[in-house]
Amino acid sequence: MTCTVLFASSPMNPREADDSYIDEYHTAEKVGFAVGLIDLEELLVSNNPQKSLKRVARHPEPQPALYRGWMLRPNEYESLYAALLTRNLRLIHTPEQYRHVHYLPESYAKIADVTPKSIWFPLPNPVSIDAAEELATEAVRVFDNHPIIVKDYVKSRKHEWDEACYIPDASDEGNVRQTVRRFLELQGSQLNEGLVLRAFAELEVLSRHPLSGMPLSREIRVFVLDGNPIFVSTYWEAGEDAAFNAVLGEFQAVIRSIESRFFTIDFAKTNNGPWIVLELGDGQVAGLPDHTNPEHFYVQLKKSLEKRDI
Repeated sequence: MTCTVLFASSPMNPREADDSYIDEYHTAEKVGFAVGLIDLEELLVSNNPQKSLKRVARHPEPQPALYRGWMLRPNEYESLYAALLTRNLRLIHTPEQYRHVHYLPESYAKIADVTPKSIWFPLPNPVSIDAAEELATEAVRVFDNHPIIVKDYVKSRKHEWDEACYIPDASDEGNVRQTVRRFLELQGSQLNEGLVLRAFAELEVLSRHPLSGMPLSREIRVFVLDGNPIFVSTYWEAGEDAAFNAVLGEFQAVIRSIESRFFTIDFAKTNNGPWIVLELGDGQVAGLPDHTNPEHFYVQLKKSLEKRDI
């Protein structure tokens, strides 16, 4: 049974994949996947999920499918999931499984022992920045005077590291307020659900981003299918890390505890310490590491799916 991989179409040419995914689209087709295109403007802006699938074939019998594209909010994913069912295509994750790995608070309990301490709180829509500042200054007391980072349930503003992400001293109320305010201003309507405050882990730094000054750490992205790592690469460029490969097996119990079939788990090496988990992500919306040859990824994905008769 052939699995269909669905990509976001180009806003300029709906018959082509989005520029950011066009190499993946052609590679997936080349290695033997069926492919289709989703019009995200119809799905997200016009709120017309059926029309967004005008370039997705209808199948006579149920078929498995994967989405590869931009991040979707859980309610948007649910709309896409339901619409695809009318074409006899079932995405690899139910909406509940998608949410489990997409929002940190949903899966935090699974990784709590191997990831930095984290707290969070939801925010109303529209957001009151003043109220969010008050909540944050109360919440960060659990971190004493230790450094922390600010993010939402999915994303940080890591490329505005000193401005809207990193707080050197959680007891510095003025800096907490300023950083939270700037984070919320920059996120704007893209804010995902609420605020997450995380203990900052001192990581082994490889270099610094030439524009933002963000530290580029020794990080690994692992794609997992049904509890088994299928693709492992350094995060900031394609490649392997022999020292990490030697310890990956130590995290197998954590990996198998995650309640999703296809996800990413990002690791980082602490400075003079162990490897830790940074975050989880749905494998359908997680990017490939920079400079990855997409054929290496899609060949491994296809082999792994075939072993499971998917």
